[in-house]
Order: sequence, then structure tokens, then C-alpha cells
Amino acid sequence: MIVKLSEMKSGQEGIIKEFNNNEIFLKLMEMGCVPGERILLEQIAPLGDPISVSVSGYHLSLRLNEAEHILVELKH
Repeated sequence: MIVKLSEMKSGQEGIIKEFNNNEIFLKLMEMGCVPGERILLEQIAPLGDPISVSVSGYHLSLRLNEAEHILVELKH
């Protein structure tokens, strides 16, 4: 099942499949969010934004407007 990173719940993990926005593509790639990488949603801020993820061996905070452009295949 493929979902947007912004739709995942805390503790869910999956594999980054693609990005649906070319403008943010380079920024996300520089941060280690590359297709094929495992990504774990660790925490969601109390007001829902930002979120904390683990990807490429480090922790990263993303705003929901960035996370909605990352398509992830959920791990079963």
C-alpha cells in the first residue's frame, strides 16, 4: 500500500518510492530521502507539525507540507 509520508502514523515504517513534486525533490534528496531508503516515522509533534523521521541512518524533522510529497510503501 502506497501512502504519503504525511498520512503515516507514529511507529509506521516503509520504503520511499517516489516524490510527487519536482520543486522539493532536490532538497529531500540532499537530506537522505532517496527512493529505496527505509523510513520510520518516529514522532508527530503535539499540534501535528513537524514530524520526526529516521532515514539514511539519522533523524530528520520534516514539515507536513514537505512530507506530503514523499510517497512511501508501507511495510507489513
